[in-house]
Amino acid sequence: MTVKTSTRLARAVSLPVALTLALTAPVFAHAADSDSGRHDRTYRIALEPLNDSGARGTATLTLDGRQLKVTIDVRGLAPGLPHAQHIHGSTDGHDHFCPDMSADTNKDGVLTTAEGLPAYGDINISLTTKGDTTKASGLAVDRMPVADENGALSYSRTIAVSQAVADHIEDLHVVQHGIDPNGNGRYDFGKGKSELDPKLPQEATAPATCGMIKGTTAHSSGAAAES
Repeated sequence: MTVKTSTRLARAVSLPVALTLALTAPVFAHAADSDSGRHDRTYRIALEPLNDSGARGTATLTLDGRQLKVTIDVRGLAPGLPHAQHIHGSTDGHDHFCPDMSADTNKDGVLTTAEGLPAYGDINISLTTKGDTTKASGLAVDRMPVADENGALSYSRTIAVSQAVADHIEDLHVVQHGIDPNGNGRYDFGKGKSELDPKLPQEATAPATCGMIKGTTAHSSGAAAES
């Protein structure tokens, strides 16, 4: 995640806030496009918890040419807080996958964004509610969805994507960020500073869920056996 908009996130986490390792194979649904003869491609992905967040849900990605509809429904996120979310991974054939806690290299009990990045890869698309969806909006917290008072988050948006993303959609992953381990209803510095920006709490940027569209059998099976 980038830190371009960290000032806005810092403001968000400083206020009393009232204000989502899928390891299963994706399910494919195909619907013919009567005008073009093409077939839409739909991927239903299980979003599984990271960092003991307890959050679980589903993401559905439907690709029609270069139009990508993203629908996310998750329960168990930190209530009342904004959750940055992205499509991560590579469009150059590099294999990325959802990490497990073995990626917590300093063994402090928190899998940070930096520790998870080698596994799930850099941001391809920022899943904002409006406006820009590039990597530059990775921390645009004012345009990220907010979980309700029960920790539920629902999101739907259709995004124009590059041809590279369209060609490599099966290599990409959905990651949501933001955890509240002490349950105090805000992102604080109980887990230290974010390595992305020391002015931000680690809780605000640590991954909460991850879901694989497609990964290698070796990675998927290994992580499943450990979970």
